[in-house]
Amino acid sequence: MQTMRTGSLRQRPALASRRALNVTAAAGKVNVLVVGGGGREHSLVWRLSQSDSTQHVYAAPGNPGTEKEKNVTNVAVNVTKHQEVVQFCKEKQVGLVVVGPEAPLVAGLADDLRAAGIPTWGPSAKAAQLEGSKVFMKDICKKYNIPTAAYDKFTDPKKAKDFIKSLGAPIVVKASGLAAGKGVVVAQTMDEALQAVDDMMVKKVFGAAGDQLVVEEFLAGEEASFFALVNGEECVPLIAAQDHKAVGDGDTGPNTGGMGTYSPAPVFTSAIEKQAMEELVYRTARGMAAEGTPFVGTLFAGLMIKDGKAKLLEHNVRFGDPECQTLMMRFDGDLTDVLLKASTGKMKDIRMAWKPDAGVTVVMAAQGYPGDYKKGSVIRGLDAVTGAKVFHAGTAKNAAGEVVSAGGRVLNVTALGKDVAEAQAKAYKAVSQIQWEDAYYRKDIGWRAIARLQGTAGKR
Repeated sequence: MQTMRTGSLRQRPALASRRALNVTAAAGKVNVLVVGGGGREHSLVWRLSQSDSTQHVYAAPGNPGTEKEKNVTNVAVNVTKHQEVVQFCKEKQVGLVVVGPEAPLVAGLADDLRAAGIPTWGPSAKAAQLEGSKVFMKDICKKYNIPTAAYDKFTDPKKAKDFIKSLGAPIVVKASGLAAGKGVVVAQTMDEALQAVDDMMVKKVFGAAGDQLVVEEFLAGEEASFFALVNGEECVPLIAAQDHKAVGDGDTGPNTGGMGTYSPAPVFTSAIEKQAMEELVYRTARGMAAEGTPFVGTLFAGLMIKDGKAKLLEHNVRFGDPECQTLMMRFDGDLTDVLLKASTGKMKDIRMAWKPDAGVTVVMAAQGYPGDYKKGSVIRGLDAVTGAKVFHAGTAKNAAGEVVSAGGRVLNVTALGKDVAEAQAKAYKAVSQIQWEDAYYRKDIGWRAIARLQGTAGKR
């Protein structure tokens, strides 16, 4: 059984790669390059490699997990040198590039690939400012009437502190630039908010990302992550997930890049989807087109939902991480065909299909994350995992060829089930099969959905 989802806007024609090269590797098939080496990219590589439209998948740089996937080759292409990527694509007859992380997009990789006539999924550098600059994103929201938290922006720490003192806590302090998902402090006290300003602007814990801050009102409610394929003013909705940002059980402790996800998210009803598409996704797409920076890529809308209405917390310009891992497990179609059509302006031809199963992803991190953590600890038992898929997020190989930890978030264990409770049980059973002494993970991923299933929502 499948559920079908389609949708598009009816206005200006979508942006297409008009000068696309004839790079078909075989009749009806294309070679695909995935840029990135984390868990999100592993899940994209895994799903793309299974597409009927795929001849072969290259991962740059990939990781020890993508290395073991069928029909996949890791390649040592320096993705910061854009012409090197272009040359590789020409040599290997790459017919679709999927850029996973935000940094290469902000740096303009998609611009240079499109200029060479290579179909690319991901926005231009200008459009990627929706994620690259929180100030830019908030200003777009204000100009185009996109529901979001009230805010102000600062380059002077004293003025930021004065503003915080005038509003009180709780309050939210955000580094405007890219900070690997960690540049947001939801301050429950005045002291915490003022310390966040010092950390970001004075101590430069996020480097240049903290040169400018956004300080905004605290929004109460329940969060969800919603995704759409966007090309110009045409939009196709995907599905939603719920991320667990806090490092500790019960959503306690500092924010991370994400400790786990589940999908579907019960809080994301059909009514909220309709509102989010019209007021958040479409308005963003139209606004970016009106600004002369049309968006082409996956638009990620971070939502805060309360009383049946969604407000925009943030936009990302790519698939979420670790939401993507859960989405790729639930996706039930030819992803290469979908993204190739989306990247070349054939949005009306896209047909999305999703498995009815629920999905849960548990992130296994290194002890100490998101603070200091060690690298190089050996991970065993990965090949013995049953009932789930393990995506590599921060791994490498040591001199003996063993898989070792090489980052903060290291493994993403993803399982499907008839509901979130069953998917959660399968995911944690798989986690228990992995032998890694330095592992840390939350024990309650999916708790809100399970509470709803058990009729105990809000009683935690």
